[in-house]
Parts: sequence; C-alpha cells; structure tokens
Amino acid sequence: MEQEEKSLASRGSIPVVMTLLILNALSFLALLNAPYLGMQYLALWPFGAEVSTQLPPEFAGGEFRLWQLVTYAFLHGGLFHLFINMFVLWMFGGPIERVWGSLKFAVFYGFCIVGAGVVQVLLSSVGAIPPAPSVGASGGVFAILLAFGMKFPNQIVVLLIPPIPMKAKYFVVFLGILELMAGVFGTQQGVANFAHLAGMLFGLIFIVLFDRQRRH
Repeated sequence: MEQEEKSLASRGSIPVVMTLLILNALSFLALLNAPYLGMQYLALWPFGAEVSTQLPPEFAGGEFRLWQLVTYAFLHGGLFHLFINMFVLWMFGGPIERVWGSLKFAVFYGFCIVGAGVVQVLLSSVGAIPPAPSVGASGGVFAILLAFGMKFPNQIVVLLIPPIPMKAKYFVVFLGILELMAGVFGTQQGVANFAHLAGMLFGLIFIVLFDRQRRH
C-alpha cells in the first residue's frame, strides 16, 4: 500500500490540475498591467462593511459580486503566493485526480473554493475578521491537502520549514491546528486563515458525502 501511495504521489499532474495551473499563471500575467482593476472586480469583497484598501484614489473600492466566489481563487497577491499555491496543487492534486477522476476532482475543487469564499465573506462582513478583499487559491489547496491526508494517510511528506518528514495524516492535522491558532490569535496579518480552514471543512464535507472509498 505504501509503495502504491508513493507511486501515485510521484506522478505528474493530469488534465484538471494542469488546466488550473495554466489558468492561474495566465491570470497572474494578464493582471500584471492592471492589478487594481483585477482587485476591484475579481477579488472577493465583503458586503455591508467599510473596507480599507490600498487602491489609488482613481479606483473606487470594489463591492461583492456573485462571480467573485470563483474568480478570487485565480488571483494572487504576488509571485511567491502564486508559486506556493500552485506547487501544492501540482504536488498533491495530481494523485487525488488520478484516484477520483477529472470530473469529481473538478467538482471537489470548485465546491471547496466557493465554500471557503462564502465563509470568508460572511466573517468579514460581520466584522469577525478585518473586512478586506481576498485573493488566492488557498481554500481549494488546503482542501486538497486534507483529501490527500485522508486518501494516502501513511504517505510521507516533508514539512518545508523546518524540513521535517511526517505521515500525511499528521501533516494535515498539524496544518489545521496551525491555521486555527493563527486565525484566533491573529499572528498572520493579511492571511485568510479561516478561509483555509473553511476549505478543509468543505473538503471534509464533500469526502464524507461523496467519497465512499475514503482511503485508496
């Protein structure tokens, strides 16, 4: 079983994962010359709350639109933000897509980014977290990490900082606790920790409801 898990984890990405990588890269490049317009119309904005932004005076602050629950996941705050999310998507998304198939994986990813977006909007709109526009694929990426930990619990992964090898099931639990503590204590300003946790929560809901064989 462990050899099979290692084999799956080492293979390259396949259609949906590759498509997501390309779309995120193209979105990043396309918005290099119009970052404020992208932030204004495509980022995820809270509703009913005063939002403090760093947009220049000639750009009005954005407001919530339904499509933003999808488009926010294709925007990133910088090259490092993009690289980290896409690396995790490539590394862990491929094995999940191979097990589930492309359609189920695509529905899973979409369900989780929308779910994470809804939670982020609700929390920021009621003032539970500072109201600000949100960008990034992290809600979907954290859901993929959860799925990997449940499908391949004994697969060894390496925590990058510091580089500590651990089984995937422990790695996911560690990340969840880290995100929860960071969200509660506000130790990572500008990071949507609760959206990350929401992505994991919606990933768990999807797996419980639609994945009868939870461990491959």
